[in-house]
Amino acid sequence: MMLQIQRNTLLLVIATIAVLLNGCKEDYSSTRYLEKVIVNLESIESATYKETVENWFPGDTAPLGIQYRLAKEYDYPADTTIGSKFIYLDYNNPSLPVFCYDGQMRALIYLDEKRMVLDSFKLVKRPVRPVTPPFFNYTESVIRYALETDDSISLQIDDREDEVYLKLLVYEEQQVEFFGKPHHVPINPYSFGDNTSQYEVWISKSNNLPYKVRRAMSHDISVVKCEDFVFNSLNIAEFNASDYFPEDFKIQNYSIGGSTRSSKKLIGINAPDWTLQTADKTLFSLDDLKSKVVMIQFTSVSCGPCKVSIPFLKELSTTYSQEDFDFVAIECATKNTNALKSYMERNDFEYKFLLSNKEVRKNYAIRSFPVFYFLNEDRIIEEVIYGYGEGSTDEKITSLIDEMIDI
Repeated sequence: MMLQIQRNTLLLVIATIAVLLNGCKEDYSSTRYLEKVIVNLESIESATYKETVENWFPGDTAPLGIQYRLAKEYDYPADTTIGSKFIYLDYNNPSLPVFCYDGQMRALIYLDEKRMVLDSFKLVKRPVRPVTPPFFNYTESVIRYALETDDSISLQIDDREDEVYLKLLVYEEQQVEFFGKPHHVPINPYSFGDNTSQYEVWISKSNNLPYKVRRAMSHDISVVKCEDFVFNSLNIAEFNASDYFPEDFKIQNYSIGGSTRSSKKLIGINAPDWTLQTADKTLFSLDDLKSKVVMIQFTSVSCGPCKVSIPFLKELSTTYSQEDFDFVAIECATKNTNALKSYMERNDFEYKFLLSNKEVRKNYAIRSFPVFYFLNEDRIIEEVIYGYGEGSTDEKITSLIDEMIDI
């Protein structure tokens, strides 16, 4: 009898321990776990890390571009807009800044031109500052939004072997972006279709902090992965953006229409020569265009107005004889021909579509899309048209072509 009691007591103790252990076990697929991650993110006053950034166009099998950079991120609650100070440095040359934000201004850096443009956000009044926050600020905003929003969302939390995977879908009429706080972006008349906002976050179980985030919108996709973290080793009082400005770089204040003025200066001169790759990787040069009038459209696969212009360009390719008129479109946002081929297939066009390079973008002063250059028979730049509005730009372009052919 005594032995049976002892056995029952032992079983009860084992069962109690099992219950306690199970109760202490982390439930990685719960919102309570995400609250713990938020607490960890709030404890980060500063961080340095290596960052790999990929940009994709929806449907592509290869990224438009990959960037490697070093990040220095500071928590800065005094800035009620973004909430951080940060700087990105070139991974291969950490003495060169790539982008900077100090709570008062952003520094747009053009390494090839050895030029920096400082934007204090005073020239153009916007509802938000157009600055994507650094990694930990950004992922904290995404997770906090997932836990607190009243928007129409679905939230998936998966417990995986060494990580926790979070998938957030936002089913709002307006897409949601994060600029320090969630922002409902006004509906774009050039929308690519589905306005669902999708965010995925990968959280390491080793430190219960995010290390990767993927943002997917109808018009573009971005993926950021971080590694080699060092936390709370920097002093924000010692951060001075100007300390990172290279001495041989020209510093300018942000202005409206700067690229327009630069491009207009090219009117009346010989069009800069180029030889570029087509979607099937063959070479095509400006000299290969033999028509009396030539149009060059500088475009981007992620540009809404550029996409809207495609039906007009398809029509334009059959309106004139090749002796009189021909044109090419030069893609400026991607770095691989796979994106060109995919874009041509999705939008069903066959006109010449070329892959740009830095030299061409610099020579033609391209900083926005679309831009249309018009060259005469001697390949002198006669006119430049900026932007695209369905109907109005069509009429402007055809009138200009007709006038140039008749000269």
